[in-house]
Amino acid sequence: MEAPPGAPRVEYRIEDLAHHSGATVRTIRAYQDRGLLPRPERRGRSNVYGDAHLARLRQIADLLDRGYTLASIKELLEAWDAGRGLGGVLGLVAEVDGPWTDEKADRITRAELEAAFGGTPDAAAVADAVALGVLEPLPDTDDEFLVPSPQELAVAAELHAAGVPLSAISGHLRELRGQVEHIAARFLEFTNEHVFARYLGNHPPSEADAAEAASLIRRLRPLAQKSVDAELARAMRLFATRNLRRHLAAEEPPRQRAELQYVALPASTMDAVQALVGQENVAAFITAATERELHGRTLDALTASGGDSGIVEQKPSSA
Repeated sequence: MEAPPGAPRVEYRIEDLAHHSGATVRTIRAYQDRGLLPRPERRGRSNVYGDAHLARLRQIADLLDRGYTLASIKELLEAWDAGRGLGGVLGLVAEVDGPWTDEKADRITRAELEAAFGGTPDAAAVADAVALGVLEPLPDTDDEFLVPSPQELAVAAELHAAGVPLSAISGHLRELRGQVEHIAARFLEFTNEHVFARYLGNHPPSEADAAEAASLIRRLRPLAQKSVDAELARAMRLFATRNLRRHLAAEEPPRQRAELQYVALPASTMDAVQALVGQENVAAFITAATERELHGRTLDALTASGGDSGIVEQKPSSA
């Protein structure tokens, strides 16, 4: 970034440049050694830096914050220095790094947080939420948090109100996050292979290719969420219906059998049975005789019922 025509030129010593850029003196020298930052002008025994050096340091810091490595940043800056243009690439970076949802972050006080989760302070649960990024501590205060996704926090509050322990909610979120990150990675691989490979094959891409890729990202950005929403709705309907049917069709618990009852038989009856079938067959004979009696009574009851319904019994004719 050059100063406007006629404006006085600003010069910095390396310590001043470090102060204004937020980088350390050691970092500035390391960037010079790697070719990321132009060498300063030599004035006698002093090195002099200008606004262009400050702008370059801020540009590097911005790209590092967006997840770029120093090697990829060097390629981008070399393309810029060669006159290929960096505006399209930075526009692409901004498009990818921008919000992927319309949801707006919010703030919540510690008192509001406790009220939303039952009114009882739980330092361990708050620490877990901070570790997961559901809550972000705000500087200079212990009583307020930034909520990147109010919707996610509201879901956790509803689950807790329904009886789900906070530890179970945290564990579920960790599991869900891993699965969703896998889906996102696969979707990115898919679109890279079939859409973006032709625009991002060169390193760094040309100004036109970067601009076209940024435009495509704006168009395709909602597709990942829409496809996941549709498939999640389909799967929830399938499994929820199956689960409900299984519960509704569950058999009643088996009834307990009545305790065994013992019936005393006259000794004369037992002696007669033993004489008839032998000692080893007494139990089987008594069981068979009992079952035969029960069957007979059942047949008699059915016959009587049949007579009441107008069925005429046939009696054998007398001889």
